[in-house]
Amino acid sequence: MGILGWIILGGIAGWIGKSVTGIGSDKGCFFSIVIGVIGSVVGGLLFSWLGEESVTGFNPWSLFVATVGAIAFLWVASLLGAGKK
Repeated sequence: MGILGWIILGGIAGWIGKSVTGIGSDKGCFFSIVIGVIGSVVGGLLFSWLGEESVTGFNPWSLFVATVGAIAFLWVASLLGAGKK
């Protein structure tokens, strides 16, 4: 998957992650992309650790893995106090 695929998949996964958690919902498109790309890595590591396939390309499974990773990342970041003033 090329860089454009990572950006598109990351943007969608980050947007879904923000919508589910409500964390960063006031942030823009760039935030969604960053959260989604980080979520792809986190989800890939998590699913690999569980013995499942990780991100395999631009497909529904990869979107699911990236979204789960984005939600997990946002949840852990909120527990650690990220974004609090």
